[in-house]
Amino acid sequence: MNKRVSMILTAGILAVTMSASAFAADEIRLVNNKVEIDAGLKSLAAAYEAETGVKVNIESLGGGVDTQATLKGYYQAGNMPDVFVFEGDKDYPTWEGLLADLSEEDWVADTDSAFSVDGVVYGFPNTTEAIGLAYNKDILDKAGVDPASITSPDAMKAAFETIDGMKDELGLTAVVGYCAEASQLYWSTGQHLFGTYLDEGLARDDTTYIDLMQDGGKLDVDRLTNWAQMVALFNQYSDPALLVSGTYDQQILNFASGKYAFVTQGSWIGATITSDDAEAYEAAGSFEIGMAPYAFEDGQDTILTNTPNWWGVFKDGQVDAAKAFLSWCASNDGGQKILVEECGFVSPYKSSTYIASDPFAQTIIDYSNAGKTSAWHWLSMKEGIGQNATGVVFQDFAAGNMDTDTFIEVLQQVIANYYAN
Repeated sequence: MNKRVSMILTAGILAVTMSASAFAADEIRLVNNKVEIDAGLKSLAAAYEAETGVKVNIESLGGGVDTQATLKGYYQAGNMPDVFVFEGDKDYPTWEGLLADLSEEDWVADTDSAFSVDGVVYGFPNTTEAIGLAYNKDILDKAGVDPASITSPDAMKAAFETIDGMKDELGLTAVVGYCAEASQLYWSTGQHLFGTYLDEGLARDDTTYIDLMQDGGKLDVDRLTNWAQMVALFNQYSDPALLVSGTYDQQILNFASGKYAFVTQGSWIGATITSDDAEAYEAAGSFEIGMAPYAFEDGQDTILTNTPNWWGVFKDGQVDAAKAFLSWCASNDGGQKILVEECGFVSPYKSSTYIASDPFAQTIIDYSNAGKTSAWHWLSMKEGIGQNATGVVFQDFAAGNMDTDTFIEVLQQVIANYYAN
């Protein structure tokens, strides 16, 4: 057995030792990277087998497991699954030449979220996630703040000032839950929040700022300055107890508990709010949750939506059987009900009529139906930049070690240096 796979087994990570080619054509295997949806996917597999007779073996990796490293080990051992998860541009180079062409599949015309390279579709989207300034609608209503009005920096600042003046009355700890701790939350600041600089307010196919960044790490100073002033606003109105030392769990629990009017996280927190933090959320009134744009320039009225990862088909596996399964998953009469209602996915398929119980589902659908979404071009940034370069700059800014002008200058320097190496 390959040394890598042996190490994985020794570490206690579940590994299926049967290779994809050993399965009959009526049996396929899917590797998923979210253990929280394992039960839902197994329900999906059972329904598919009952309907078609084809068994789908679900293997879920998570809990800190490096899924892509595990998959590389599987490939080296001749143990590749028929369907496996990958994170778009970030992971595509690893699997280039090993993914089946899905361009002719019927579901491609039913979504705007398929992953493609040079016009060839390689990735099946299974859900939609969103990045926006999440808010507690109950608090905003009590403060007389209309979230639909937050489409400019002046409107955002006015909303923050109004709510800040009513903190005691509203029972708030802070206006916004923003955490800039660099070792564990670099992805929140250096990837997702920075991603709003790249895409907020733009058409989905507008690559102006990521293209500029890919050209040696260049940034648009005017746009960056406007965006940095928004980050400064978050520093000013955040919870000082958690600003530079808080954890993700603390940040989300406080928002779920009604202690913040806003929180700088994406729609993925809905699962935490309604599971781990369900008791606190219920005690806070199970308030309606929405998203406002990260409007750091006048007229910005979009949230950023994307599929966070895709399912690809291994070209040397059970390709036809895998394609048939994915087609069924995309169908409103097939797997959509289970993927939405049991896995909590927000469907990326136009024909789907199901709406998840997730508290962010409706706001994502509303923005999508209105054509008010921008893309996630931060996925195309140079790998590791948030963890290795920019995350600590956000932390230093939050800690008061630099002013806004210095924050802008240092970000420019570290990004240029990272792209130069």
